[in-house]
Amino acid sequence: MTSRRTILNLIGGVAAAALTAGAAMAEDVTLRMHQFLPPQANVPKLILDVWADAVEKDSGGSIKVERYPSMQLGGKPPELMDQAIDGVADIVWTVVGYTPGRYPSTEVFELPFMVEDARAASYAYWKMFDAHMKDTEFKNVHILGTWVHGPGMFHTNKAVTKPSDLEGMKIRGGSRLVNELLKLTGATPVGMPVPAVPEGLSKGVIDGTTIPWEVTAALKVPELVDNHTEFEGNALYTLTFVLAMNKARYDALSDDQKAAVDKNSGLEFSVFAGGTQSDSDGPARELAVKRGNNIVTVSEVDAAEWGTVVQPIYDTWIADMEKRGLDGQAMIDEAKMLMEEYKKNNM
Repeated sequence: MTSRRTILNLIGGVAAAALTAGAAMAEDVTLRMHQFLPPQANVPKLILDVWADAVEKDSGGSIKVERYPSMQLGGKPPELMDQAIDGVADIVWTVVGYTPGRYPSTEVFELPFMVEDARAASYAYWKMFDAHMKDTEFKNVHILGTWVHGPGMFHTNKAVTKPSDLEGMKIRGGSRLVNELLKLTGATPVGMPVPAVPEGLSKGVIDGTTIPWEVTAALKVPELVDNHTEFEGNALYTLTFVLAMNKARYDALSDDQKAAVDKNSGLEFSVFAGGTQSDSDGPARELAVKRGNNIVTVSEVDAAEWGTVVQPIYDTWIADMEKRGLDGQAMIDEAKMLMEEYKKNNM
C-alpha cells in the first residue's frame, strides 16, 4: 500500500520535473536575422542559412534563427547596423559602407585594386578586426563574421575599357571610395543600395552599376545591360561585410548557446563566407556569356592606366585616416602582409 509520504514524494518529484522542464524551455532562444537580399540570392542561401542551420544544430535546438530577407522587419539597408545595436533585429548582415565613415578601418579592404583574393582578404579583415576594431569601432555590437566579396566590376549600358569611357555616365557606386574613383573618371556616382539597382537600370536613373558577378543573377543585371568590365589581377574594388549581433542578446545566451554561436563564427567562418561569395562569381558570369553579352577583360598591363587614376584616392584616404587618429599606411601594409600570409599558407 502506498504511504502518504510516498505519494507526497512522487508529487514533489513530478513538480520538480515540471519546473526543470519549464526552465529548460525558458532557456530556448529565438534570434531574428535581418538582411536586404531576397532569400534565393547567394549570400542568404549559401552563407547565412548555412550559418543559421549550423547554430541551430550545434545548440541542440535551443537556438532557433528566424530569417527575414528583403528588409522584412522594416527600415532601409543603411539602418541595419543600428537595428542590431538597438535590438530591432538580433542579427544583421550588411554592407559596412552603407554607413560611410562610421567604421573607417574597414575601408582598407575597399581601396581600389587592393584585393586580389576574397579568402585572403576576409582572413586579413578578421585578423585586423580582432586586433584593432573589436573594442573600438565595433564596440557596441558583437561581430560574428567579417568578409569581402569577389572582384567588384562595372556593368554598363555601353562598353567601358578605359577610365575616360565612364565620362558623363551615371554609375551606382559600391562604396565611398568607388564613388571617389567614379568622380576622378568624370562619371557621376549615384548612391543606391543593391536591391534598388534593377529599377535604377530599367528606368535609366543609372547607366550602370558596380557589383561583383555573383549578385548579378539575383538582380537580373545581365538582362538590363549588355556590357561588363572585369579586371585581371587585383580587383577594381571589394566591399566589406559584417554579420553582427546585438551585444546584450549575445551576452544573455547560456554558455552552451554561446559555444554554438562561437563555433560557427570568427576567422574560419569569415574565410568561408568570402570564399563562397567569390566562388559564386563563375556561374553568374556564365549566364551573361550565354546571353551573348559583351564582356571586356582589362589586362593587368592595361589596368596600369586605372591605377594612375586611383592613386589620389590612396593619398586622400591616408590623410583622412590621419585626421581620425589612424595610421592609414600602416593599415595598408598590415592588410597586404596578412593577405600574403594567407596565400602562402593556403594557396
